[in-house]
Amino acid sequence: MEQLFGLLSFGPDGWGDEIAAGAWLTLRLAAATLPFGLVLGFAVALARNSHRTWLSVAGNAFATVFRGLPELLTLFIVYYGGQILVQRIASLVADEYVEVNGFVAGLVALGLVFAAYASEVFLGAFRSIGRGQFEGAAALGLRWPAAMRVVIVPQLVRLALPGLANLWLVLLKETSLVSIIALNDLLRETSVAVGATKEPFFFYLVACLIYLAMSIVSSFGIVGIERWSDRGMKR
Repeated sequence: MEQLFGLLSFGPDGWGDEIAAGAWLTLRLAAATLPFGLVLGFAVALARNSHRTWLSVAGNAFATVFRGLPELLTLFIVYYGGQILVQRIASLVADEYVEVNGFVAGLVALGLVFAAYASEVFLGAFRSIGRGQFEGAAALGLRWPAAMRVVIVPQLVRLALPGLANLWLVLLKETSLVSIIALNDLLRETSVAVGATKEPFFFYLVACLIYLAMSIVSSFGIVGIERWSDRGMKR
């Protein structure tokens, strides 16, 4: 057992620094994907909730496509399809080879999937807010942007938060997919360590515990945000 824990030491004789670097990349990828997915998901929900037919159809099509495709397939399409697109654009400017950054490809692919599911959460929250809230804001003379910011969005956040929190936890786990495109996240570094040491159970157990720790810490943060959003609702 002591020998196994020695494999997690930092330095040339252990894999602790590689595992830590992979965990840090996983956190950075998830944290960078979250705002992108939230903003895009909110925009898609607005489109789906719009009375304009073309916006509603476009929003529903986006949600249907990226909820229907497997996440891994979406990642391949963004990574390899983006590679082809960027290369063709670059060939028009200069005859050079341009490689798509794996981190950016992972961010975009996971963000698209996150946005598709987040749009469902936001749409449900929109429809839970009474029409009277919109009419009351209009009666006070608030224009649409001001009404959204002052009246609708604060209620929307409270209603959507449980669903978005669940999507965040799912996103943390889905970052493991980027190991397929040779991005050195936690799962890829763990797999490299397993190949070098022939200790699959130990290293995959360590990876499980790290993912679990991330989820537990996130859960505490989510509880704090929920209390903040409910601060005016409890007596």
